[in-house]
Amino acid sequence: MSSRVASKSSAIPAPQVASPALLIPALLLFVSGAAALVYQVLWIKQLSLVVGVEVYAITTGISAFFAGLALGGLLFGRWADTLRQPLLLYAGLEVLVAILGVGATFAMSLAASPFAWLEQHVGLLAWVLPFALVGIPALLMGGTLPVLVRSLATDPLQLGKAGGHLYAANTAGAIAGTLLAAFVLIAALGVRGSALAAAMLNLLAAAGALWFQRQRPLLEEASAKPHTEKVPDRLALWLYSIAGGVALGYEVVWSQSIVQFMSTRTYAFAVVLATYLTGLFLGSALLARRVDRLRDPWGVFGLLIAGAGLVALLEIALLGRWLVFAQTTVEAWVLSFGASELLGMSARFAVAALSIVFVPTVLLGAAFPVALRLSVGRDHVGRNVGEVVAFNTLGGIIGVMLCGFVLIPLLGLVRTLGLLAIIAAGIGYFAVRKGHGVKKGRRQAVVAIGLVAVALVVFTPANKLASLLPGARNGTLNFYEEGRGGTVAVVSQGKGQKTFERLYIQGVSNTGDAMPSLRYMRIQALLPLLIHNGEPRSALVIGFGTGITAGALTQYPGLEQRVVAELLPAVVKAAPLFKGNFNAASHSGVDVRLRDGRQELLRNPQRYDLITLEPPPPSAAGVVNLYSRDFYQLAASRLNKQGLVAQWLPLPTQNIDDSRSLVRSFLDVYPYASLWTSEFHEMLLVGSMEPIELDATKISERFQQDSVRSTLQDVGIGSAAALLATWVTDRAGLERFAANAQPVTDDQPRIEYAPWVRAKEITRVLPALLDLRIAPPLLNADQGFTERMNTHQQRLMQFYRASLHAYDGDREAWSRDIREVMRGDGGNPYFRWFVGE
Repeated sequence: MSSRVASKSSAIPAPQVASPALLIPALLLFVSGAAALVYQVLWIKQLSLVVGVEVYAITTGISAFFAGLALGGLLFGRWADTLRQPLLLYAGLEVLVAILGVGATFAMSLAASPFAWLEQHVGLLAWVLPFALVGIPALLMGGTLPVLVRSLATDPLQLGKAGGHLYAANTAGAIAGTLLAAFVLIAALGVRGSALAAAMLNLLAAAGALWFQRQRPLLEEASAKPHTEKVPDRLALWLYSIAGGVALGYEVVWSQSIVQFMSTRTYAFAVVLATYLTGLFLGSALLARRVDRLRDPWGVFGLLIAGAGLVALLEIALLGRWLVFAQTTVEAWVLSFGASELLGMSARFAVAALSIVFVPTVLLGAAFPVALRLSVGRDHVGRNVGEVVAFNTLGGIIGVMLCGFVLIPLLGLVRTLGLLAIIAAGIGYFAVRKGHGVKKGRRQAVVAIGLVAVALVVFTPANKLASLLPGARNGTLNFYEEGRGGTVAVVSQGKGQKTFERLYIQGVSNTGDAMPSLRYMRIQALLPLLIHNGEPRSALVIGFGTGITAGALTQYPGLEQRVVAELLPAVVKAAPLFKGNFNAASHSGVDVRLRDGRQELLRNPQRYDLITLEPPPPSAAGVVNLYSRDFYQLAASRLNKQGLVAQWLPLPTQNIDDSRSLVRSFLDVYPYASLWTSEFHEMLLVGSMEPIELDATKISERFQQDSVRSTLQDVGIGSAAALLATWVTDRAGLERFAANAQPVTDDQPRIEYAPWVRAKEITRVLPALLDLRIAPPLLNADQGFTERMNTHQQRLMQFYRASLHAYDGDREAWSRDIREVMRGDGGNPYFRWFVGE
């Protein structure tokens, strides 16, 4: 969910002309809102590459957007009051937004290295660059709203009604822009192409404004206007500003609490954001019809704001497994009509969003036309509307920062939401006291809302969300922390010898320390070191996770420097709960750097003999840029001579065509590449800028080091021959697999927007990769070594065949093949984990 979007949407006022004349301005705001959302989606993606995805960095960058909106509202709103033809200014602003919006998008795609250099040399002044790139176009966007409002100002008595309808139109455009960006534009056109599409929308709005201007007479001179009795109330402005901060505080809490009922895919976040905006749209549209007939607008405003806070808290308090049941039921119903898997999953996401987000946003949307009626007068429409934009936006900035950086780390999600609900009740109380006749019933209602909110905070367990984790029902929660970057939990699952710990980040399972995970992570670290043609002394791991990969590095005696880049401090804090990581989090030989992995490479010129990449799956939102060709080029620039890059390649998390694109990105950078199978569900890409020779004698000598041998034996790799048996193919085979697939790039993050993963996709991609198998090009390998290696490989392939039979539900074939595997290597701990003792 995007707090920046809500702030933009919640500042879209306008007064009224006759209803037919309102249609064109509404269409202009619809088109402009759609364009703004496309830019916002693009810029948040790009900012994560420029300044990093650390929560402080990205929030600071987005605050530049908010500040631009606020300042633009103030400056251009005042200017509009002095103009006889403000529509011309509006058209000019839309043209400039188109030009600067595209310019900012293209500039940000090139800004990461300059920003890193500036930060090293001028410190905080470096932030002028992203602030300017984001803030200047946003300044113009913030100006379009009050200028268009000013162009329509005729009847202050119809102000709330018209403003509500125009707000709804702009919010509807925002909904369209959100869905368009996620489901269509970026996948089809890429980041830069999407910016050009948004610019076309801006130009369309400008042309529409010019046409509309030709149909209307000039506004009267401001000096000729008679003063009216309607005077804007400053208290309404301040209360609405605080309400904006509370509303965006809800978003921060929702963004962390809803994910465990969703997915990490971009589509999920787009559906939630669209639901949020739909609530604002409906609330504003419904109340706009009668807002100007309200006898006590203050009382209604207070009840809406207070009610939104209470409902937001109540929905979290009542969350339970009923939601998962409802999601599953609706998804099955949608699929029964022959819908695609993506549509089915989107329906699942919508159920969660409707249950948690929708109702409070309807109330917040309904509060907007009331606030507009109270805050804007006729005599200075542009200025007053600009103030509403500015105050609401600045309140949103404060709300986001306080919740993300202070309240959630200090109080947790449930308590933070409770505090927001109490603040909302306070806003409501001040509002109803200001109301006509200070109606006792409404004041009592707001007081009751506040008391109920306090009761809910007291009686709702602080770990409410932790208890609803998917693994918590049949497991034991051993660790849970709600921090500034997200929630981190560790749950103990399984029984007996198969008990293991699983890591949840933002409510979504990431990894664990079960035998399959132990195996592929240890291979991920040690295989590249063992086959390295030089003498590896330094290694970098991107992504700490369970710490198993980092811990395996400590078992290689030759390494002198082991660096790990990890984004979330709580992940490192939870590491001691996982077995098999050799206490990597506290190991004196491991340098854990709490930073986005891409930024670690970008800002630190240090070079390594091995860079091993183990981020979340590439289909997760925002992660694909750690699998892009651009990122591989950056990693290649940080390699020593003969250095290796080892890329984790999960098989079931994307469709086979997307796996081909992943491989193509890797091959486009590394002229020497090979593929290894590290576990049934995972493979390993190893690349280098120099030739890679597999010297059997050197690899065997390295393997025989006690710490290396025991670390790999524990996961079923008993010898150098068994390790080399995991070889699949060389670059030629990978080229056949990738074929003519398009690479993943920063500009074309195609996997993040790819179709939903088909069921049992591993049964398609694994055989396709294994069909590429050739004999490894070994040096100094005698016949006995080669025969042992071939025997290990045949047994491993038989185990994979058995596992594929299990996926297909053929229990007889599984039993037959696994018996053969166990007859040949019954002591192998990896095989034994799947069949039990």
